[in-house]
Amino acid sequence: MEKKPRAAGDGQGGGEASGSVRGGLVDILPEALLVEVVGRVGLEAACSAAASCRALRGAAGAALSSVASLDLLAFTPTNAIANRILAGNGRLRSLAVNCSLLNDSAVAAIAKESLRELSLLKCSSFSPYLFVVIGERCTNLRSITLEMANLNGSEHFVICRKSIAHMFKGCDYLENLSLKFPLLAPGSVDFDSLVPIMPSTIKVLLLMPVANWQAKKLFPISASLKTPFSDSLESLSLVLDIITDELVTFITRSLSNLLELCLEDNPGSEADLDNDLTNIGLQALGLCQNLTHLSLTRSKQGCSSTFRRVNDFGLLMLAEGCKQLQTIRLGGFSKVRDAGYAALLHSCKDLRKFEVSTASCLSDLTCLDLDEAATKITEVRLLSCGLLTSETAISLSSCTNLEVLDLSGCRSIADSGLSSISQLSKLTLLDLAGADITDAGLSALGNGSCPISSLCLRSCRRITNNGIASLLCGSGTINKTLAVFDIGNVPRISGRAVTLIAKNCDQISSLCLRNCVLITDPCLETLGLDRHGSGKSTLRMLDLSYCTRLSRNFLRLFDLLVDPPLFRGLRWLGVGKNVLERRGGSPTVAEILERKPGLTICGSNCEMGCRNQCHPDVRTL
Repeated sequence: MEKKPRAAGDGQGGGEASGSVRGGLVDILPEALLVEVVGRVGLEAACSAAASCRALRGAAGAALSSVASLDLLAFTPTNAIANRILAGNGRLRSLAVNCSLLNDSAVAAIAKESLRELSLLKCSSFSPYLFVVIGERCTNLRSITLEMANLNGSEHFVICRKSIAHMFKGCDYLENLSLKFPLLAPGSVDFDSLVPIMPSTIKVLLLMPVANWQAKKLFPISASLKTPFSDSLESLSLVLDIITDELVTFITRSLSNLLELCLEDNPGSEADLDNDLTNIGLQALGLCQNLTHLSLTRSKQGCSSTFRRVNDFGLLMLAEGCKQLQTIRLGGFSKVRDAGYAALLHSCKDLRKFEVSTASCLSDLTCLDLDEAATKITEVRLLSCGLLTSETAISLSSCTNLEVLDLSGCRSIADSGLSSISQLSKLTLLDLAGADITDAGLSALGNGSCPISSLCLRSCRRITNNGIASLLCGSGTINKTLAVFDIGNVPRISGRAVTLIAKNCDQISSLCLRNCVLITDPCLETLGLDRHGSGKSTLRMLDLSYCTRLSRNFLRLFDLLVDPPLFRGLRWLGVGKNVLERRGGSPTVAEILERKPGLTICGSNCEMGCRNQCHPDVRTL
């Protein structure tokens, strides 16, 4: 039941008196000591301390004015909050901001002369003035990432392009440049007019989205037409409409010092066989013998097209030429079989990270007899590979240094695979989305030695509340290390499982309960309580999309007026359109956001934290 906030003098004076005593003790401490303490606890803890003690308020302000690195991506600051946090800081060297709610009023506070690294994501309301000010003030920038969501046509970009050119002229030392326009189609952004004026110091470049014809103009083979940074570029990432042999040849011949190459495409429909990536393109890549990181992926979004003209022979040539590869990421190679993938695993002696997705011909044979690779590899992701079974999990248990294992979409992974995985003593991330595991498998994991901090069991439809109990109450340490937990779309998960998570997971910061239709209001109250006496729960992100049994007024649990306050540390809440369409609920989203300006409520059914989604304004529902 919702309680009304207590008024002063309602019998709770003892707590206030003790708080005053604590505040008085803090007041007599030297200011320099307070600044040192507040500066070491982090931004969030410093702001919480400042809200409860006047003496700490001044110390927090002084600490923020001297901090060298700030990451504000976890919440969506308003102009007022951003200006207050950033004002007066002349020593800031690294800044990352979620700009969903910011406009030109915050530009002066963001663009600081001391900055070396700047990352502005989900920019929806800035004008070209942003680029002008960055170019004038941030002359010492080494790295900049700009994700723009507000460009809606070529005419607007013409204005923006001139301002970006002004920014380039001011940033003479720029080495890392990422320009993302995720809401535009390939070819909409006139990158070919920007590249010739980019600083010659660029070593790392990411452009999104780029048309194939544009990319070939950006990296011409002719020496007389080379871009200013052709000889300095070491890392290139492009999001394209289509990857072709000709483009790969242009890139490999134009960029002689390339160490990292990431190409992703989304043809939108089945690619033309005469204009697609083939074994010839893979052979051209094999000439880049210094390449250490390679990613070639075809997006599944909007179509089911794959690289149909690449087979084992293409990967064998790649493995023969690029033996220095440390990271391999391949997606959409439907005709490549075990021999091609195994050749990469055995030829690349320094391989650390290996990812393959939507490989319909990849089977358990790929990971048999890993030999030397088993001792060095730290990350394996085999996504939506339908032929894989628990035998692959058993084979991978020989990789004693494995830290990340993602088998999401591999529906034949069963309990026997978990028994082997549970003995990996360095495993911190495990994704088993859609696997055929049961409560018995979770029991093995709960009694194992894995220090797992991130676990995904989404769509593992055979697990129940008993399995969650076995996982979190076993003899292992997972209940002490688990911070990110996804049990979405598991039909038999109810409030009992949520209560178990709340009472046993000391570090839980992100919880996905999406489409758990048995979840009700009472278990959320337990989840939102402060059980550690810190004044807030550890939970930062919570996904309740499609939880249809929540009451019309469930949002009251996230209101500051509820007593005792719940979810005090929450930064992101996913509720889904279906919940928000219910009329008459109290309080409204607008009322909660007014009282909790640091909270983002997403009604767009996004994944956790609106990951990979660029909203014009994620708080407007």
